[in-house]
Amino acid sequence: MAADEPVRRRIAVIGGGWAGLAAAAEATARGHEVTLFEMAPRLGGRARSLAAAEPGATPLDNGQHILIGAYTATLALMRSVGVDPDAVLLRMPLTLVDADGRGLRLGRGPVPIAFTRAVWAMAHWRWRERLALSNAALGWLLRGFRCDPTWTVARLTATLPERVRHEFVDPLCVAALNTPADAASATVFLRVLHDALFAGPGSSDLLVPRRPLAELLPEPAQAWLIGHGVKVHTARRVQHLQRSADGWTVDGEAFDRVVLACSASEAARLTADVAPAWSALAAAFGYEPIVTVYLHAPGARLVAPMVALAEGPQAPAQFAFDHGALGAAAGVFALVVSGAAPWVARGLEATCAAALAQAQTVLRGVDARGIAVMKVVAEKRATFRCVPGLDRPGASIAEGLVAAGDYVDGPYPATLEGAVRSGVAAAVGGLG
Repeated sequence: MAADEPVRRRIAVIGGGWAGLAAAAEATARGHEVTLFEMAPRLGGRARSLAAAEPGATPLDNGQHILIGAYTATLALMRSVGVDPDAVLLRMPLTLVDADGRGLRLGRGPVPIAFTRAVWAMAHWRWRERLALSNAALGWLLRGFRCDPTWTVARLTATLPERVRHEFVDPLCVAALNTPADAASATVFLRVLHDALFAGPGSSDLLVPRRPLAELLPEPAQAWLIGHGVKVHTARRVQHLQRSADGWTVDGEAFDRVVLACSASEAARLTADVAPAWSALAAAFGYEPIVTVYLHAPGARLVAPMVALAEGPQAPAQFAFDHGALGAAAGVFALVVSGAAPWVARGLEATCAAALAQAQTVLRGVDARGIAVMKVVAEKRATFRCVPGLDRPGASIAEGLVAAGDYVDGPYPATLEGAVRSGVAAAVGGLG
């Protein structure tokens, strides 16, 4: 072997979510021999499509996901496995409007300038409210989007008028961190704002799926991996991970390196004996659920493809999506309840009934009798609870054993971009 020829290693990737797919694709592209293990019947992890209700029907997803233009690693991964993001994602300027069409609409141009213009164009806000948000954003910029690491988002924005917090901060926080503002990390919130506003042109754009999640990455990635010689095992839960003289064994099969790209709880289980301190950190996360209520209302519409909803004691959802306006299935709507622990405690039947009543107040062109519930999806461990001072485990576990996932230590909350970046990093830096 030539001195500069890369070493070809046998790599096991445990977990077929977006982090695992990123790790497997990157390791394969670097010439390694890769085997992928996924415990579920389908790849995609928590961003996957569900089985279609009937043959030929468009499948629903396990939740409504959105991306932003700053998700450069995710978009690059999609392209690398043959997906055209422009074909499967609806790109639109950041828009945070209510059911009446009032709210923030960013125009084109440099995002800081566009953001300021959009704030001052919100005619239903008093001038003092617009000035307060503009001044707060300027203050965050001047401080480098940094704050006391112990602060919550509520503490960070405590001096803002109530309307600004209720209509802008709270929905943006729960959408980005899936953690209510009174508990969410202000440090992570500001990092998300920084990357959206200053990562370059188009970084703040919303990228909303117009096709099922399976078509965005899991299915094309599976085909690409198999086409490049990767062994893909679905419905296969790994039981044992052990050191060996030359590397690691996965259920008795020998590998040189292992990427743990499964959930934090699964990773904690598999490393309990080989890396107990790391395992304890991975097992210590608190979680926030997300509930998605899919509705069928032929002829109905929303004022925009995505609208922010007024959350309240009897109104659980913070956002509604019009799949028809996205270029997907007409007459299908998704109401999303993030940070849904209080509603999960009430029960899915009560949550569904409240979401249906909420939908009846915002869907246009149809009366209440024309709205039917298609499916309720509850992801009870949708994301880790992104609170101040959260101690997240690092990517390095042991020699030849690395972790990948949206929970691994890093600057982002539990997002697809965080998962993909961790997967790429595991393949680039952890498999040498």
